[in-house]
Amino acid sequence: METEYILIMENITKVFPGVVALDNVNFKVRPGTVHALMGENGAGKSTLMKVLIGMYKPDGGTITFKGQQLPEYDTNTALKMGISMIHQELSPIPYMTVAENIFLGREPLKKSGLIDKKKMIADTEKLFEKLEIKIDPKALMKDLTVAQTQMVEIAKAISYDSSLIIMDEPTSAITEKEVEHLFKIVKSLRADGVAIIYITHKMDEVFKISDEITVFRDGKHIATVPADTINKDGLITMMVGRELTQIFPKEEAEIGDVILSVKNLSRAGKFKDVSFELRRGEILGFAGLMGAGRTEVMESIFGMAGHESGEIYINGQKVDIKTPSDAIKHGIAFLTEDRKRTGIMGVLSVRDNITIASLDKFKKGLFLNKKKINETCIEEKDRLAIKTPHMDQLIKFLSGGNQQKVLVSRWLLTTPDILILDEPTRGIDVGAKSEIHRLMSGLAKEGKAIIMISSEMPEILGMSDRVIVMHEGKITGEFPRSEVSQEKIMQCATGNN
Repeated sequence: METEYILIMENITKVFPGVVALDNVNFKVRPGTVHALMGENGAGKSTLMKVLIGMYKPDGGTITFKGQQLPEYDTNTALKMGISMIHQELSPIPYMTVAENIFLGREPLKKSGLIDKKKMIADTEKLFEKLEIKIDPKALMKDLTVAQTQMVEIAKAISYDSSLIIMDEPTSAITEKEVEHLFKIVKSLRADGVAIIYITHKMDEVFKISDEITVFRDGKHIATVPADTINKDGLITMMVGRELTQIFPKEEAEIGDVILSVKNLSRAGKFKDVSFELRRGEILGFAGLMGAGRTEVMESIFGMAGHESGEIYINGQKVDIKTPSDAIKHGIAFLTEDRKRTGIMGVLSVRDNITIASLDKFKKGLFLNKKKINETCIEEKDRLAIKTPHMDQLIKFLSGGNQQKVLVSRWLLTTPDILILDEPTRGIDVGAKSEIHRLMSGLAKEGKAIIMISSEMPEILGMSDRVIVMHEGKITGEFPRSEVSQEKIMQCATGNN
């Protein structure tokens, strides 16, 4: 019976220039359930949710919420109707307090018409107490960690007392402990009759938390099934339209000589006495919990941030790297963790994003050789299977997985010997993950040396020849592939080794 659904979206179509993002999509959600929305990047999940929240106007179809067919509406109307969303890309206002961010645009007022800051702080404290969130409502957003910012976004969405909450990759930047906390909140909301649409690329989460699963592929609805009637392999096959026999296609590569040697690298408050070696053909995994200092060490090696003591050697020669330009000259490339903030240049085209780090290669006298640029970009597009309508497409309109491939392509054009990949598959789907992993294996076989930072245990175990674990700025463990295990990594990552 149709009334058993809080939300019915029928024949939803959305077209962008060169792309049919949603093709007559149907989607239904029951009240008091967690409904997982799955699919590869570019499958149309986030686009459908932006249509639902009123950010995008659909080109066709109808939306029925709580039995009422909705006319055209915007995000404010959606919030008033009881639909809220935790967005994948966090966008806090940094110089405002936590309480001000949560109640932005709906601040409690005094009789005089002025904002009642005391009540706003008290209401935030009450909300945080209910959700068991330990963050100071008076703290500035800029002073919070990424994980704390994510928890504030979650609290903000819940504060609207919505009947339907969309959670788009809510755990992409939080620790395992905070994921457990979030799941506790989700179960409590479900018990109160709230419907939750849950978008994630983390398979384990889907089976832990969801009642129903809907799969999208290439802008189309593929299937909706009860979560307890499908397993991980079946879900992956539905998502990618083919069996992925190897999500971690690790190939044997010949491990060669030491190419990078780091000795006693230290920076106060960030990391201390970090020493390790990296060999040609090796994928060296760096594991650890958030805040362990892994990224900071790599930023120091790449010249993005300094270090107070310690030495870096490349091919046995001591090097002085003060800037990323120095690092690039020494054959180092760095794919950063946050592709939105420090990776892609959203206002530039795919072509510009691919070539921006290696423009010297394309100089023809005082000018750039545009023909060579175009030919190279098309080669890179084919080599990495980058899905884009054309090279002039702005990169911000590509899916996360394709943006990541563009960034990998950018760095490969600098012909590096050492590739530092910080969370190379964060926020991308299983199909794109498999392609990135295959590419990494191929590069290692070519003799490239790869450092991979990953917070995903299966990725660390599946792709690394050797694993180094960090805890609170120090190396606490090192294991060859044959001896590493999840238990050993967790012991070292929590300082219990």
